[in-house]
Amino acid sequence: MNRSGILVTGANGFVGRALTHHLLDAGWPVSCAMRSDNMLDDRASRKVTVASIDAHTDWADALSECAVVIHLAARVHVMHDSASDPLAEFRKTNVEGTLNLARQAAAAGVKRFIFISSIKVNGEQTLPSQPFTEADAARPQDAYGQSKYEAEQGLMSIARQTGMEVVIIRPPLIYGVGVKANFASMLNYVKRGVPLPLGSIHNKRSFVYLGNLLSLIECCVDHPAAANQVFLVSDGNDLSTTALLRCCAAALGVKASLLPVPQGLIEFCATMLGKKSVAQRLCGNLQVDISKARIVLGWTPPVSVADGLRATVIDLFKMDK
Repeated sequence: MNRSGILVTGANGFVGRALTHHLLDAGWPVSCAMRSDNMLDDRASRKVTVASIDAHTDWADALSECAVVIHLAARVHVMHDSASDPLAEFRKTNVEGTLNLARQAAAAGVKRFIFISSIKVNGEQTLPSQPFTEADAARPQDAYGQSKYEAEQGLMSIARQTGMEVVIIRPPLIYGVGVKANFASMLNYVKRGVPLPLGSIHNKRSFVYLGNLLSLIECCVDHPAAANQVFLVSDGNDLSTTALLRCCAAALGVKASLLPVPQGLIEFCATMLGKKSVAQRLCGNLQVDISKARIVLGWTPPVSVADGLRATVIDLFKMDK
């Protein structure tokens, strides 16, 4: 594919900002669609403010001269959704908004539409040594995952109807420079030496460093074999919660303060306190198999977990290397 323009939606988000920098550094002409232009790379060829994304958003200006769309903008998953009908709210942006953009993109002559979905389309947990694959039946367990799955189905239908190529990428939890929320909180606990009852967790979970996700996205921009495919992505090195905390401590240059509380006791106490979902994230398995990306695209994660965590903590705490 010729190096024509790329439209990045959600360009001032955690992934979008990094992706914009990454693509510009690689020489791609990039247009950005976002709610505001705060902290955006001045090298972007076009910046379009989009107040809201739904079935009626006009994308004509943003799509001008773009051959590829990378759609990151979404109503994101939140722990305690206050909406009276969460699925309806997710559908407005993640389904109706996405498909509206895709239809306009196809009509504007866009050649490829890359959709950043979520591993939540596959489900919330895996059995030991049985990682998710792209061939698995979708089993979303919440409104966010369901909305992403419905968007995927709609995009593939548009691809069949219009000939515009669609690529779907489903990442698990993303960490890296600029990470916030639970991952940043976890790093703060480890840095402060707060004792955590997580020293005997023997699960396996997949994560993806931001730089590895950006690498796969760029690969999918023009790789012929990516057309109309779904790819799972991770660092290719699954960790238990205990091992992750120890890796974080090593990156911080501190000793992890982990108490060897039996996993079963943690799960029991969490369930009694109404925090079963928290226990699932801490103790459950969620593994993804990235063999398809390796084989079909010849892609491999360029950054190790250790280096990814080191870069993350250096940025978060502004530490010297």
